[in-house]
Amino acid sequence: MFILDTDHISLFQRNHPHVSAHILATPPLELATTVVTVEEQLRGRLERVRRARSDAEVVRAYQNLLATVLYFRTIQIMGFDQHAQTIFRSLRAQRVRIGTQDLRIAAIALSQGTILVTRNQQDFTALPSLPTVDWSLPDT
Repeated sequence: MFILDTDHISLFQRNHPHVSAHILATPPLELATTVVTVEEQLRGRLERVRRARSDAEVVRAYQNLLATVLYFRTIQIMGFDQHAQTIFRSLRAQRVRIGTQDLRIAAIALSQGTILVTRNQQDFTALPSLPTVDWSLPDT
């Protein structure tokens, strides 16, 4: 099972060639994302709606919001349960230096025993027990 980090979801939505090829070649039941990624994307889309001033910006912002909602209907979403929270708290107690949202995504991936698909190798290598891969690179 592969969990797509927010960066890879965004790259896929923008038709990144390597990311798109990997995602399309992977059986849908082997792909997921996290509720944290859903939160991050929806926050961004809602902020665009809030800041839109012209008619064209409002329309575009709502189109992007709708496209995002529809996209998340097509992929498994891993929740943040008590097991993930326990892992998150343990990582925090170990003083792992990763941002809160990334640490929550890592906790979900660890709790599910999955591979995290991310470009953020620098931060996530702080967690040697978390397997990661970067599909944005050629030949990965």
